[in-house]
Amino acid sequence: MTTLLKDKIKKTEPALKAELSVSNVFALPRLVKVVVSSGVGKVKGDKKRLEFIADRLAKLTGQKASPRGAKKSISTFKLREGEVIGYTVTLRGKRMYGFLDKLLNIAIPRIRDFRGFDDKSVDEVGNLTIGLREHTIFPETASEELKDVFGLAITLTTTAATRAEALTFFRAIGFPFKKGNAK
Repeated sequence: MTTLLKDKIKKTEPALKAELSVSNVFALPRLVKVVVSSGVGKVKGDKKRLEFIADRLAKLTGQKASPRGAKKSISTFKLREGEVIGYTVTLRGKRMYGFLDKLLNIAIPRIRDFRGFDDKSVDEVGNLTIGLREHTIFPETASEELKDVFGLAITLTTTAATRAEALTFFRAIGFPFKKGNAK
């Protein structure tokens, strides 16, 4: 399944070269890594919930999630330094392309009332950050686990130098953006 997105990128290279007015294929934007992260919310002392989130992220991405601790204590939130506040997975290579294929071809079409991503989600250095409210849009989640739904953030890091280059690249590889958004 990892060849779908790679093949699509290869097929769009000539059009991208013309559109970005680049003579060398190596100067085109490309994907570097994908970071999938999720906060755990208010689960103080709930080991089962923490394990559930880590397990689900591992199933979705094919790689073990690493816990992220709080950087400093905040008494108002009853948060202590080092306490687990989220999980992160960094994907590169085959796992990255496999996850993106699954995201573009299976998960995004399952989002209810989806009209496309806002093009403002691409930052000035060419990275796209997507927020998903439910992890249940992925096929690895079983329907009996609907009581434990959590959201996640997906950040795609590219080598694009500008926001316009990144938008052109993401549109070329098939990311659905809202109609009528200007560059």
